[in-house]
Amino acid sequence: MGESTAGFERVSTASRQFARRLLTIGENRLELLTVEVQEEREHLLHALLLALGVAAFGLLAGMTLTAAIVIWLWPYPPVAVLLLLAVLYGTAGVCLNRRLARLLRDWQTLSATLDQLRKDRACLEKILE
Repeated sequence: MGESTAGFERVSTASRQFARRLLTIGENRLELLTVEVQEEREHLLHALLLALGVAAFGLLAGMTLTAAIVIWLWPYPPVAVLLLLAVLYGTAGVCLNRRLARLLRDWQTLSATLDQLRKDRACLEKILE
């Protein structure tokens, strides 16, 4: 009878230790996730503000350049010059759109958290074997 009680106590102690470790791992991973979400949010906000600045000043520069080219090439038909510039700007827009699509396709959000969770799962599977 004493042996079964001692065995039950060992199993109970081991279960509690396992549960504590599991909760500690979960808490650590949740903290890591929170930190990564905060970093991603700040990174995204910074990138958005920079993109808005680039867009605003790029638009101003493009309009000024277009006006300068049209005035410079005034002897030629202005409509032809504007159409040529529209084709050039459209081509640049398509190239930038492709680069943006590639960037978004390759973007990995919370990769460190996912990698750590995979390692934790492998470690738990190894312990439970």
